[in-house]
Amino acid sequence: MNTRMDFRFIHRSRFFLAIMMLFLAGAVRANAQASCTGVSNDTQGAITWKPAWCEEFNATTAGPPDTTVWSFDLGNSGFGNNELETYCGPPGYPQNPSTCPTTFSTATSNAYLDGGGSNGHLVIQAINNGTTWFSGRMNTSGLPGFQYGRIEASIQLPDTTNQGLWPAFWSLGSNISTVNWPTCGEVDFMEVWSPQAPIVGPGPAGNRTTLHTAATMGNGLQPNGFFPFPSGQANNTAFHTYGTIWSANMMQFYIDNPLQPYYIATTSDLPSGDTWAFNAPLFLLTNIAVGGTLGGTPSGSTPNPGVMMLDYVRQYQPSTTITAPTLGTSAITVTAGATSGNSSTLTPVLAANTGYVYFSCSTNAPKASCAISTNDPLNKFVVSSSATPAETVTVTVTTTVNTSTAGTTTAQAIPPVFFHLPLSFFNPPLAFVSLKTPVWLLIAFAAFLLAIVAAAGRMRVRACLYGCILAMGLILTGAASCGGGSSNTRALSGGTPPGSYTVTVYAFTESNVGTGANSTADANVAIPLTVN
Repeated sequence: MNTRMDFRFIHRSRFFLAIMMLFLAGAVRANAQASCTGVSNDTQGAITWKPAWCEEFNATTAGPPDTTVWSFDLGNSGFGNNELETYCGPPGYPQNPSTCPTTFSTATSNAYLDGGGSNGHLVIQAINNGTTWFSGRMNTSGLPGFQYGRIEASIQLPDTTNQGLWPAFWSLGSNISTVNWPTCGEVDFMEVWSPQAPIVGPGPAGNRTTLHTAATMGNGLQPNGFFPFPSGQANNTAFHTYGTIWSANMMQFYIDNPLQPYYIATTSDLPSGDTWAFNAPLFLLTNIAVGGTLGGTPSGSTPNPGVMMLDYVRQYQPSTTITAPTLGTSAITVTAGATSGNSSTLTPVLAANTGYVYFSCSTNAPKASCAISTNDPLNKFVVSSSATPAETVTVTVTTTVNTSTAGTTTAQAIPPVFFHLPLSFFNPPLAFVSLKTPVWLLIAFAAFLLAIVAAAGRMRVRACLYGCILAMGLILTGAASCGGGSSNTRALSGGTPPGSYTVTVYAFTESNVGTGANSTADANVAIPLTVN
């Protein structure tokens, strides 16, 4: 699996070879709008989804796709992935390769509308003319980018039992011209190739979904998503709906039933240091590649033509904002560095049948972090509003242990035998000295006495005697004040300081269209945290 995804880095770099063409075409198409006339609202659970952008392909006569909506990648460079096809636009499309068809015909066009009216389709077909494979690759890069909502396409695929064809419905971040791939982010909603290929694909019996990010690059976010069709179904014998429910910090992927995602990815699934690129606009692509690192080697068993049909491509938006979750709270009290008793479990109250909610957390405790874990079977950072019993959210705080420090004591520097001398051994001037008196105060007092004694000239001899006795007494008394070999005061440092803090849990629903920052969450709760 890792080997397969490593090749994907090369595969997706093919976009750069066509990027200039995309922008030239996009300047013409910036104001194009697909129509949702006749497309009804779609209610799933308690959410009503309103169509916001639709391509229904309902032309009444056969002809090229609408080039004010779609642009075409062109050429036979292999697109950085050793692909074999030459991509063609409609006849007369600017900078079409000279080998592409110059007149329209459903037999030779690589992308066309079949003219079926309300039952019409977009047809993309890979055709081998005996020496060269020709195919089509379309994208919406010239349009304002899509952001959030439900994006789906109804597609019937070519037969990928044998090697050769590699159909896909996918997206790239609209900022690809400024941040490049893979930092812009790539989402493969549908990607299928032969199980006989060197890197085994899902074939007619399944679908592969992958997100590519700055750190995961060609490998993609792991684990990626795999959908096996139920027995008796296949992707090449009927139309199936490939879609995602996309909101801030979360993407849910489904086939045919939006209420039953088979794969959920969130920003918390990223490896450390990675960037979630999917809170920003994207554009859509669909194509059939031939050969390449995933498609495998075409042969006489490869369908010719290999036909992919799209019934529609749509973006929906929720008609109303989902009611924010209600979050409970339970205080956490923990000793710095402890690995038990450092968590709190919440059972959020969610609006019924409103899909999934993503959870994250933060803490203001120094040198500490927090982590979310749920008991949802699809993803440990989400909770389903339809689950019975209700799913739970556990927030765990990791603090840093403090170290105990103490300097070298006088007792450590003087042989223990001296400590057996009683304090009464010394002359009366020291009788008032407490064993807890700080050493610096004793030294200052001694200096004061010596100054007085030395000032009396007739007592110089006695001054020497007092000085010697006093010095010895100070040494022994200073040592005694350290407790006979162990410090009475030890500082705690280097870890999470004891004190009162908070851990905040944030909830993002399917209708959240914010930046993904905690400040844009639909709900949050501050959990009291006491560190001892």
